[in-house]
Amino acid sequence: MSTALLLLPDFAMILAGWLLHRSGKFTRPFWEGLERLIYYVLFPALLFQSLAKNRIDFGVAGPAMLAAIGVVSTGIVLGWLGKWLLKPDGRIFASGVQTAFRFNSYIGLAVASRLYGDAGLAAFAIIVAVAVPLANIASVWTLARHSESNVLKELAQNPLLLATVAGVGWSFTGWTIPEPIAVTLSRMGAASLACGLLAVGAALTLESAGRNLPIISWFLAVKMLALPVAAWVLAGALGMTGAYHQILIMFGALPTATSAYVLAVRMGGDGKSVALIISLSTLLGMITLPVAVALLSR
Repeated sequence: MSTALLLLPDFAMILAGWLLHRSGKFTRPFWEGLERLIYYVLFPALLFQSLAKNRIDFGVAGPAMLAAIGVVSTGIVLGWLGKWLLKPDGRIFASGVQTAFRFNSYIGLAVASRLYGDAGLAAFAIIVAVAVPLANIASVWTLARHSESNVLKELAQNPLLLATVAGVGWSFTGWTIPEPIAVTLSRMGAASLACGLLAVGAALTLESAGRNLPIISWFLAVKMLALPVAAWVLAGALGMTGAYHQILIMFGALPTATSAYVLAVRMGGDGKSVALIISLSTLLGMITLPVAVALLSR
């Protein structure tokens, strides 16, 4: 079965979210509440469980983790390069630069699970373990610097960063998560995938980019074109094979994170521009993600 057909159910969930929102029966306040529930509760639970239930073998996972750091770092450098080349509005840049290197974990986890089952889910969770802290630190630092917020305070309150650190820490103890807690976390994680894909669809918007089109186009080009190639180059350079190789390519080709909008709004950024970039990258990802996984992972 082709990659595109395997990913069809996930994109169908995104379409369902878009249709539900446009039906008028589920208004924007409903979706905003759902996004907060996913961001602060459901997705952190999934991250923690995915990392905590498996002891990380750095001998096997090390190259993938190193490559993930390289992919995100490439996005950070290229994203910031746009500031000096295009000289955009400061608020737009501080809000939008995160879209050049953040990744949609909801889609990533769903695709990894669909392509490789538990092995894919574990591989993606390990990549997330290093990519989430780096991406969140870079995002929060930029927005905090622009809004003059306390960077350390913002990082200490970031639920994805806290869940990642806690999950990795638990994995090192070798302890088994008690079954009632494990089942609860598993159900929360399953809910986060379904709700996350629906929320991605509901957030789709194509409002005019106006004078911000150059920097928006730059961020999209970095995320959707440069990073898949960077992932492919790094995977080859580090001699990666099998599931880790393909999961890394998929990671590089993911659309940007919907949580970028939540962070931008919460820290006083330009949410409208971020929502547009998220929407465009998600729509592009429906085409480029299957192509990248099919071509670059060979």
